[in-house]
Amino acid sequence: MIAPGSRSLNVKFILPALKEASDPYWRPIKYSLFPPLGLATLAAYLSPDDHVTIVDEHVQPLTPGDSPELAVIQVYITNAYRAYRIADHYRSQGTFVCLGGLHVTSLPGEAAMHADAIFLGPGEQTFPNFLHDFRAGKPERVYTSAAGRTLERVPPVRRDLIRRGSYLVPNSIVVTRGCPQHCDFCYKDAFFQGGRGFYTQRVEDALAEIERLPGRHLYFLDDHLLGDRRFAEELFTGMTGMKRLFQGAATVDSILRGDLIERAAEAGLRSLFVGFETLTPENLKRSNKRQNLGRDYKAVADRLHSLGIMINGSFVFGMDDDGEDVFKRTVGWAMEHGITTATFHIQTPYPGTKLHAHMVRQGRMLTRDWNLYDTRHVVYRPAQLRPEVLKAGYDWAYREFYR
Repeated sequence: MIAPGSRSLNVKFILPALKEASDPYWRPIKYSLFPPLGLATLAAYLSPDDHVTIVDEHVQPLTPGDSPELAVIQVYITNAYRAYRIADHYRSQGTFVCLGGLHVTSLPGEAAMHADAIFLGPGEQTFPNFLHDFRAGKPERVYTSAAGRTLERVPPVRRDLIRRGSYLVPNSIVVTRGCPQHCDFCYKDAFFQGGRGFYTQRVEDALAEIERLPGRHLYFLDDHLLGDRRFAEELFTGMTGMKRLFQGAATVDSILRGDLIERAAEAGLRSLFVGFETLTPENLKRSNKRQNLGRDYKAVADRLHSLGIMINGSFVFGMDDDGEDVFKRTVGWAMEHGITTATFHIQTPYPGTKLHAHMVRQGRMLTRDWNLYDTRHVVYRPAQLRPEVLKAGYDWAYREFYR
């Protein structure tokens, strides 16, 4: 610990590699799409005199021979074991280790065994408080995000710490937090519990961040870019004339409502991730995905096609009303309606979600090996499908759609 003003801090931010990133079956480019903006955002709260580095194991090796005073490690479910090994190593060297992220928020007791401090929920409010306490020599064990969540007065992302040339899409950006919807299977919904579940930057701050990015192409990593209509309208108005081309994500109902999608297209939207998830209404009801209920999926595809917007459709297999016909029905619909790219998932009950709690109550969870919670493995007992049939159908869907 150091006293206030005594000297600068030596801080290392680490994104451990996801388990599947080391699998020879997968191309490394899949895991070097986007830089770790969350860590670069937290780094912005440090003093100009502090020595700061960001290591993303997906694009560069971690050299654990150093001894930073502070290590901040971001934990996802499929990098959890790797993150814990790194944390244990640095703690053994006398480094103060912080853990945060989706998995830490879901299972704080598990994470706390490998950390000196943990962060629950988004870090824009808690990390500055921790830094104040750390510099004063009195850090707490747990920092929980609750009241006061905002993106106002958040300093600019420390993009100078990011190795731009290592990423396929270095011009990624996040201008909102969370999502206004509350699907039972959503990992991030649990992350934002206890406070505001959806909030935005000021439009002028978002536009200023866009202006700082070189080149023409952008990728909005927001869960729901159209989630706040007023914000989105002002953002797209401000972007009109910038001659940017961008991608993002939105829900079925927001695409069909009003003229917001036309405004997005005029501002430069050319590709959209859309969570169709299932063609079965009963599955939508069970998962609380009410924003899709009664919506005309064909109308969504037709509207996006008419605007020249490519569609990355998301589909989930293994919901309780899925029978063995779900794979052919889903792939057939996607191909018939010109879905540009499809992302298929095996339903995965992440800890901390309502879906996981439901599965636990019913005794249907099969494993707690977090390496398998990657939406490519069956970790629960499906209602109508044998696990091996679900896995085989998922594999077939990818082969059939992309053949």
